[in-house]
Amino acid sequence: MLEFARWKYIVVALVSLLALTFAAPNFFGEDLAVQVARKDRANIDDVGRKAIEDALQAKGVVFKRSFIDGGRTMLLFDEVNAQLAARDAVNESLSQTYISALSRAPRAPEIFRSLGLRPMPLGLDLRGGLYLLYQVDVNGAISQLIETYEQDYRRALTAANIAFTDAAPLQDDDGVVNGVRVTFAAGTNVSAARDVMLKVVTDANYAVSGGTLPTIDATLTSTQLTERKRNAIQQNMVTLRNRVNELGVTEPIVQQQGVDRISVQLPGVTNSAEVKDILGKVATLEFRLTDVANNVQEAVSRGRAPLGSRIYYHRDGRPTLLKREIIATGDQLVDASSTATQEGPGVAVRLNSQAGDEMLRITQANLNRPMAVVLIEQTTEKYTDNGVVKERQVNKQEVISEATIRGVFSNQFNITGLGQGEARDLALLMRSGQLAAPLSAISERAIGPSLGQQNIEAGVRALLIGSVALFAFMIAYYHLFGVVASVVLIANMILLTALLSMMKASLSLPGIAGILLTVGMAVDANVIIYERIREELRNGVSPQASIRAGFEKAWSAIWDSNVTTFIAGLILWVFGTGPIRNFAIVLALGIVTSMFTAMLGSRAILTLIYGGKGKTTKLSIG
Repeated sequence: MLEFARWKYIVVALVSLLALTFAAPNFFGEDLAVQVARKDRANIDDVGRKAIEDALQAKGVVFKRSFIDGGRTMLLFDEVNAQLAARDAVNESLSQTYISALSRAPRAPEIFRSLGLRPMPLGLDLRGGLYLLYQVDVNGAISQLIETYEQDYRRALTAANIAFTDAAPLQDDDGVVNGVRVTFAAGTNVSAARDVMLKVVTDANYAVSGGTLPTIDATLTSTQLTERKRNAIQQNMVTLRNRVNELGVTEPIVQQQGVDRISVQLPGVTNSAEVKDILGKVATLEFRLTDVANNVQEAVSRGRAPLGSRIYYHRDGRPTLLKREIIATGDQLVDASSTATQEGPGVAVRLNSQAGDEMLRITQANLNRPMAVVLIEQTTEKYTDNGVVKERQVNKQEVISEATIRGVFSNQFNITGLGQGEARDLALLMRSGQLAAPLSAISERAIGPSLGQQNIEAGVRALLIGSVALFAFMIAYYHLFGVVASVVLIANMILLTALLSMMKASLSLPGIAGILLTVGMAVDANVIIYERIREELRNGVSPQASIRAGFEKAWSAIWDSNVTTFIAGLILWVFGTGPIRNFAIVLALGIVTSMFTAMLGSRAILTLIYGGKGKTTKLSIG
């Protein structure tokens, strides 16, 4: 008698049910949408959604429906013109509070969305996505490097006990920052100071000027300027990729365009408003001691800070005096993650050893004195000049935390004083790295599939025709067993779709190639099993025993071929990028699903058909 363990039936049934559940959202299609999110990262409630809807209605924009998804409002449309009009309406009327971006939303019923089920995202070559073009401020990269050198000079001269009155950026004739000017007290040994500075930056040009207050100008060479600009482009590309990966956008395409531009293509993006706001944000941290020896109100009334200090402002507008010397910066970060503290949401920070040693020294020497955390953000601001809309870079510096040092710490501590969304975004920015130069978005558009909708429809049509032809051949050649093989192949496709949806892995043309290869291997597995069964029947074995022997003897051949292919796919996934990796992911998952459906699913169905207590005299296997 042909038997199949009851628990195996249960496993096959549960897996099939889960696969249908996770794959179901892919069958409903998608709508054009505009995604609206709050700039402060707070969740949008029903009141906020109503305000957005009212703004659209005031502009005469008609939308199908709206809903809140993950704290963001999704507005659905039937046509592109209405989608673009809605985005413009939000940007014009609600730009102070909200940001918007073009997106797509699944048509699946609310129950799927409430369960967190989403269709698998498609790559740019199949469904399009968000296209962003950024202008890189290469001069800003030079300024950031000069600021680093300025801080290094300050530390080195202080450690060498050489008195200096100021260290400030130096500009060339075109107004571009290209060096640091250090001013010394009268009678200072300038030669010794130059030697100290030369150890800090060995390849700069140093010019010494005498006088009552002698100075040393440290300027970058033309080679350094060119190299810094080139490195800024490359580092920004790496940072943009890291930020996209942190946000969960799969298969991003980040590449240089022209001399100082970077294009970003985001296939299948679902959180485009958040992505657009995070990608180009230039944000870093500085840790500074509070100046308690001087009066901040007097400094504000005079309009300038005492020597060695600077005026900063808290988010609520309160002024404070902070020392010019920086204890540590965001680029010395090793790791950052959002966390919950006794003071509320915060960011757990871990610095490198150099910054940790400096933090340890400062906290030991300044117990019970305040220290501040300064958040620095560079954004692009639009303004009108004689009727012409222009853009300018705005450097926003604000104190997000100022607390008394109650204990000694070094490279691990928490930053508090943030909202939940701010803590999450700040941790993301710090983990993904600091931009080497400010970015400004000069173009944004939703792009269609690169092969065109007609080619995609033709490809789907070809896939359907090929599948029908395959099913017809299997049924004609293997009769009832061919029907079982066709059902198993369909189940294999559903299971593979469910896994891709669960993993949120985007499907592109190389992925479709992986699916076709998977179908071929799944068919091959069934053919091996059925031919083994035929061989047993020709040897005079009973039908039920032939089925059992066919599965058992085919197992080793199927296992060997699939494992070797899986290893090849795993290697492609580890070492490949972009399309190659997408192909490898689909191939590896497809091998797992094809083995499951061929060895368990197919046997379960055949056992149900031929595994009764009655004696089976003939198999419908052709």
